[in-house]
Amino acid sequence: MTEMITADLVDLDLSAGTKEAAARSLAERMVTLGRVTDLDGFLADVAAREAQMPTGLDGGIGIPHCRSEHVTEPTLAFGRSTEGIDFGAPDGPADLIFLIAAPAGADDAHLTILSSLARQLMDEDFKSALRAATDAEAAAALIRGDEPTPEPVAAEEAESPAPEPVEPEQPAAAETFKIVAVTSCPTGIAHTYMAAESLENTGRDTDGVELVVETQGSSGSTRLDPAVIAAADGVIFAHDVPVREKERFAGKPTVDVGVKAGVNRPAELIAEVREKAARGETTGRADASSTPVDNSGESTDGYGTKLRKWLMSGVSYMVPFVAAGGLLIAISFALGGYKIANTDVQSVVDAFNWGSMHSWAALMFWTGQAAFGFLVPVLAGYIAYGMADRPGLVPGFVAGSIAVTIDAGFLGGLVGGLIAGAVVMAIQRVKVPDVLRGIMPVVVIPLVSSAVVGFLMFAVVGQPIAWVQTRLTDWLGSLSGSNAIILGVVLGVMMATDLGGPLNKVAYAFAVGGLANPNDGSLKVMAAVMAAGMVPPLAMALATTVRSKLFTKAERENGKAAWVLGASFITEGAIPFAAADPFRVIVPSMVGGGITGALSMTFGATLRAPHGGIFVVPLIGNAWLYLVAIAVGTCVTAALTVLLKSLRKPAVQQADHAAAQDSVTDAVAPSPTSGAHGTAAEPGTKQPQPTA
Repeated sequence: MTEMITADLVDLDLSAGTKEAAARSLAERMVTLGRVTDLDGFLADVAAREAQMPTGLDGGIGIPHCRSEHVTEPTLAFGRSTEGIDFGAPDGPADLIFLIAAPAGADDAHLTILSSLARQLMDEDFKSALRAATDAEAAAALIRGDEPTPEPVAAEEAESPAPEPVEPEQPAAAETFKIVAVTSCPTGIAHTYMAAESLENTGRDTDGVELVVETQGSSGSTRLDPAVIAAADGVIFAHDVPVREKERFAGKPTVDVGVKAGVNRPAELIAEVREKAARGETTGRADASSTPVDNSGESTDGYGTKLRKWLMSGVSYMVPFVAAGGLLIAISFALGGYKIANTDVQSVVDAFNWGSMHSWAALMFWTGQAAFGFLVPVLAGYIAYGMADRPGLVPGFVAGSIAVTIDAGFLGGLVGGLIAGAVVMAIQRVKVPDVLRGIMPVVVIPLVSSAVVGFLMFAVVGQPIAWVQTRLTDWLGSLSGSNAIILGVVLGVMMATDLGGPLNKVAYAFAVGGLANPNDGSLKVMAAVMAAGMVPPLAMALATTVRSKLFTKAERENGKAAWVLGASFITEGAIPFAAADPFRVIVPSMVGGGITGALSMTFGATLRAPHGGIFVVPLIGNAWLYLVAIAVGTCVTAALTVLLKSLRKPAVQQADHAAAQDSVTDAVAPSPTSGAHGTAAEPGTKQPQPTA
């Protein structure tokens, strides 16, 4: 492997007066060595990165850097300025300038070396040695790590004898405050790792603090152990790009700042998160209504669990396209009638009339159709992403596009995404020469995986899947009478059985998948699924209202929130009730959900939107009868719940009496069945996420 920095890439007398001139001067050295192919193109990429955030750091450091297609291999150039150059650091000009150039597809080994340099820049001895270097070769060797950083020894320490050791007093043991942190920046090369190093060093130097960092950089990230996150007392986010899987850190005292704050103010951030913890400030827990799932299974998950997560990853990214496209099409029908579907798209382009309702309806219809066109490619792409991370996106989208081309539809997208992810995972296990590693992510993996996926989809599995998809679509389109009612019962029961768990998600995914090829039957299925999913929380809210004495104080408080959650199609709103008394909540919910699903199918209610609850009622076909179906299911579930709970009414009264005398706090006594099934949720707390 060629060295990333040599003496030819070092300028100890950098005379540039501006950061642009400094970058050009150092980049010209890269061009001379063949490391950069297009000087102006590369400098444009450097300037674009600089525009996102200044790259000057406290302590006289400037680190202009970027990823660029004009870079042939990861390269580092170093310049030392006597006058200083303004890179936007708060403490003034920089005299140590590092220009970092990474190819668009730099491999992990090179990026790890560059990240190590970023960490070295937090070492004062390292910076002092560079300022004292007398020749370019020595400076390059120091940066490469070929020469150890000299440790300065004060003159007084060298001449004076060491004082007699004094036995220090042992302070009383204090409880360790545990902090987890995440650092990331747009390119993930320098600031990500410098902020991590700064936080880690400060954490080590701070009494009573234990700090670990997850770096989400270009060379990937090693996810913090869930047990470490669970045990943490506080969280620090130092980032300029979104934190991946941020929901892992929910419910803890959190400081959220830019990545440069992690570099320059680590002690302040640690103090701030400790103060927030002392005040009891925490972030909200993940909303129970959120549909995205983790993009990959934990290493300890079984294959079935991983498969479900991969599939739900694709579905969760597809849902917003379904929602946008479905609602736009529904609005277009409301404005222009169902004949708007016969409008020629060219009329929208060539003859749009601002004052015509028909033109606006046609515009919304074709915009919705455009959104629908992404459903299957997005589904397949993000299934593959869930399996193989970013390298899976290209073959995944290719598989989805092929599925659309051969009319394999939603099923084709599911299978194609799994095939694409599996192919990429197989390629990633192949050992390749170092010389090829740099082009693997941008050339080899996309090329080979797309070719393999194309062959399999076109020549092997595509046509059989298309045949099955056609049969399924025809069956949904022909649903009527008892077949439709039975399907409504099955889906309704599934939605209400585990209240957001695997069965619920399978039924929901089946309904959303049908929207990829919408017909009358698939729209009925979507309506039935949403109606049944609204019943359990609405029923618990109704039951706590009409027979409040049958419920604990905590359940009565949760019942108030359940009105909103149920109306918003958040089935998980019933979880606190089911956790405290599973049999008397889940069984009635299954009965009510099945009845609602059957009535919705019987009434012929249709729905193009995959979510929204009562807020999309104006866009529902046969809306009034649809509301009747929900009301009937809610009343049946509430009545059965009240009946079953009434059978052990004396036990409830004893529990409430004990709770009233228990304490002067707002703590809530557990439900009478909590010994067997769990405890009721605290009043005022948000609903817990379901566990798959």
